[in-house]
Amino acid sequence: MAKISAGILPYRTTPEGLEVLLVHPGGPFWARKDLGSWSIAKGEVEPGEEPFAAALREFTEETGCTPEGEFLPLASRKQPSGKLIHAWAVRLDWDPALLRCAAFSMEWPRGSGRMQEFPEVDRAEWFGYAEAARRILPGQRPFVEELQQRLPLHS
Repeated sequence: MAKISAGILPYRTTPEGLEVLLVHPGGPFWARKDLGSWSIAKGEVEPGEEPFAAALREFTEETGCTPEGEFLPLASRKQPSGKLIHAWAVRLDWDPALLRCAAFSMEWPRGSGRMQEFPEVDRAEWFGYAEAARRILPGQRPFVEELQQRLPLHS
C-alpha cells in the first residue's frame, strides 16, 4: 500500500508577486542538493489520522510555526515514488530565521554502526513562483503551479 503524506504550502504576496515557503530536507543525503530538492513541509499521515491534522502537525514539527488562517485545499498528487500527498495552502507571514524543527537519527556513515542526529529540515526560504518551480521536487511542482493559477491576481 502506498504511503500517504500531508503538508502545508504557505504563501504571501510582495511587491514582486507571489512567494511560497519551501523547506530543504536535512540529513547527509540532501546536504549538497539544491535545485529540484526542496519540498513543501509535509510528513506521513499516521493510521487513523485525518490528513489535514497530519499536515498541521508536520508543518509545526518541521518549522516550529503553527499556521492559522483560511486553508485552501489543493489537489492531491501521486508522486513518482507512488506516495500520495495531500496539501493545503495558507497565507502566512513568517520569518524563516525562526526555523525550529524536530530531528531524526540514522546510521551515518552507512555501515559505520554510529548513529547521528540530523534536523528534519535544515533551511526554509521564501521563493517567487519561477524560482520555487526550479527548487521544488519535480513531483511537487504542480502544487505551486495550482496555487499560482487559483489565486486571483496573485493576491
